[in-house]
Amino acid sequence: MPRDMTAAAGCGWLAGWGWDLLLGSIAAFYAVMAPYTKVEESFNVQVLFRETDGLPIAFVVRILLGCISLMSLRFLRIQQVRKKFGNQAETFFVLLTAIQFHLLFYSSRPLPNIFALALVNLAYSFWFKGSYLCTLQALIVAAVIFRCDMILLLGTIGLVLLVSRSVSLLEAVKFSVSTALICIALPRSMLVAYPLCMVRRRFKVGAFLDRRIVPYTLPVFLFVVLYSKLPHKELRFIIGSIPMFNVSASLAASRIYNNRKKAGWNLLYILMLGAFLVSLGYSAVTFMASYNNYPGGYALKALHAADSSVKEKMVHIDAFTAMSGVSRFCENGYPWRYSKEEKITIEEFQKRNFTYLLNEHRSISGYKCLFAVDGFSRAKLQPRLTISFFGCTFATGERTQGVCTWECTRPRCSFTELARLSLRTQCHL
Repeated sequence: MPRDMTAAAGCGWLAGWGWDLLLGSIAAFYAVMAPYTKVEESFNVQVLFRETDGLPIAFVVRILLGCISLMSLRFLRIQQVRKKFGNQAETFFVLLTAIQFHLLFYSSRPLPNIFALALVNLAYSFWFKGSYLCTLQALIVAAVIFRCDMILLLGTIGLVLLVSRSVSLLEAVKFSVSTALICIALPRSMLVAYPLCMVRRRFKVGAFLDRRIVPYTLPVFLFVVLYSKLPHKELRFIIGSIPMFNVSASLAASRIYNNRKKAGWNLLYILMLGAFLVSLGYSAVTFMASYNNYPGGYALKALHAADSSVKEKMVHIDAFTAMSGVSRFCENGYPWRYSKEEKITIEEFQKRNFTYLLNEHRSISGYKCLFAVDGFSRAKLQPRLTISFFGCTFATGERTQGVCTWECTRPRCSFTELARLSLRTQCHL
């Protein structure tokens, strides 16, 4: 208790909304610096565009989504982590979340996994509180409305509640469980929190640093195990498990911090601080990768800035560009027009009346390349860190997979003329 009071006094202004301001600022920074969306988010973006009649409110919606995600995280942190485990555990929970990249970066992305994340956080809160029916109801809503794969998490938690007789068989009859391999995506996402949530007391297998969290982390761990059976794995599929593992990691970090002056523990404390710095550095590198992961969006924005004339122009957007940042919210009104027609050969572009092309090819007859936008490819840990980009390389002339912007160099028919032509008649250029 004295330690908790000391931690609370040390937090000062953070005792109120300070932690939320910290996490919200990081999430908002990610949303501002990486405003474009990719193909996984295209369905929800298209629906949003139709529902808003093209109004430029996509960023506002993302901020609101981020607020919902962080408010559910606040409910978990304030109502349960602080009350059940103390202020110091809450502090480490926030710090671990802040130095991780994926949870805060994805918190504002229009993905069904993120829609379900808020309900999963609420389910964890109800679970800590002892409201078991509310826990199951929140997971059922998340599974039925947003992501059906939440049934796996629902099943593992439901099984634990059934075995512990927290719920009756009638309430848990819908759930089942099986066994599989552990998913390898957790270490990449949780970073330093991953070893902390698994650390053992005095290095003896079977005893966690804080056994109070074991009944809560076990079913979430089984959820990850079950999901690992799927051949196609993405981190966002199991992002709902990260807040619970962060709670476990914060308890371990708090225990190490409290015993940092004891023999043996001081080494663990130094290793923990080093792991915090490594996680922070990894998050910075990952953010730079994500920032450069939308060459299509940046190319279209640069094209709009390069041509301010009022004459009508048609832009063709190929599949690669459309999948790397371009959405309907990136489009301008008149005099800009856009086409995403697929299966057009390079030779056929000469017969079309496109003013500009956003394309991954190095050279297209009849067009000149205005500029190229590089995108992130990979980062390799060699004797020195190497970050590779893919894009058009003018110096070597190699064919690459970037986005080039091409301008037509041929005389063109006006769109009024084209509208008068039969679809079977070819325009003479």
